[in-house]
Amino acid sequence: MSKIKIYVSVVAALSAALAAIVVELAPHVAREEAQAAISFAGLGILFQLVGYRKARRDADGSIAFLPFLAAIVLSPNWISLVAIGAAMAVCELFGRRAPIKGAFNISTAVLSAAITTLIYQSLGGVSILNYTSSSILAVAAALPVFLVVNTVAAYGAVAISTGTSFWTLIAAHNPTEILYDLLVLPFVFVFAWFYAEFGPVGVAMLAIPLFGVRELYKMNAQLQRTNRELLDLMVAAIEARDPYTSGHSRRVAANTRVIAEMLGLGRKEIERIYVAALLHDVGKIHEVFGPILSKPGKLSADEFAIMKTHSGLGAELIQRLTDLQDCVLPVLHHHENWDGTGYPHGIAGERIPLWSRIIMFADTADAMMSDRPYRNALSPAQVRAEFMRLKGKQFDPYVCEILLESPAFEQLFVNAPPRDASSAGTVATPSRAVSLVVN
Repeated sequence: MSKIKIYVSVVAALSAALAAIVVELAPHVAREEAQAAISFAGLGILFQLVGYRKARRDADGSIAFLPFLAAIVLSPNWISLVAIGAAMAVCELFGRRAPIKGAFNISTAVLSAAITTLIYQSLGGVSILNYTSSSILAVAAALPVFLVVNTVAAYGAVAISTGTSFWTLIAAHNPTEILYDLLVLPFVFVFAWFYAEFGPVGVAMLAIPLFGVRELYKMNAQLQRTNRELLDLMVAAIEARDPYTSGHSRRVAANTRVIAEMLGLGRKEIERIYVAALLHDVGKIHEVFGPILSKPGKLSADEFAIMKTHSGLGAELIQRLTDLQDCVLPVLHHHENWDGTGYPHGIAGERIPLWSRIIMFADTADAMMSDRPYRNALSPAQVRAEFMRLKGKQFDPYVCEILLESPAFEQLFVNAPPRDASSAGTVATPSRAVSLVVN
């Protein structure tokens, strides 16, 4: 059995076990509570079916969690779990998803609802239909749990199926989306109160403001997706100028993340370094670099002088974007050498921003692992030898030691560019590899 199938089976078993505990604790359900749970589950079906595309192209979002949570605070018992599970089952059938995906989504919804219900009950929460003052604290404490459990379970599945680090996924989670979730949670209490006052008719009336909430989520997701696609477009435009560095920026960004993780940096910082690395060569989008990038041979002194301006021009471009201010200096100084012989300012040692030093490692590694018209890619052993030879000269010796001693060093070669079959039999000269990173 595959890892993802085992994971889904565990989630399903856990959801069933916790649901059984909920049934044991509250086997009897009042008729009005059951009616409330079913009404809001029905509303949840509507908003699950009219979901929206999230910032990630392969992820969908919905605000169905709001009516689902309203169902829980109105009917904190097993009937809510059944109603939510049934609602998700209907949505999965309409969506025609693969059985394993459907089973996971249903199990995750029930698991989130069961844990939320148990916490709500343990804090003295009762149905809002029988409101008590303790219910306010219970609602405030229990409702975020639904979102946390759902998010952790979903990212766990993505991490297993894609091989991506769980913590990398968590770090990349859109902070604006988290803020939106927290801001709309109080509406759950309002929705429940609305039902208590107007009954099932009130549920239909709530559909209108919920559509407004959905539009807010959708607009935020579209904005985030557009920003990401603009970054991708900019990188693609740069790499289109140089056929020998196709995919270079993405590989450098991926290896920058690997190195930053080796250094034990925080998840948010790692994601920001990733963005800076993705844009490290953005200055090459200027037309002056076009003829130079397409030149097959070595550069003249004048051409080399022009190429050395790309980091400064890139920093100027990035500086125009408010959300990328933390990437300006890392891009500007990513060609500075530890001994002060780099460019554009010739600064040395700790004066070079850490992000720039990390990008330098990733940029150099990709250059050495790439085939060029004038030499072949270096082997892993040759790359290691070059790092050792230039430790304390081109590279930060502290970072270099950690990088070379870490078992994760081999991960740098996972993202290595494809070899040119026509030149695979030739051995490159290590001493020439260093000159590659000045482009």
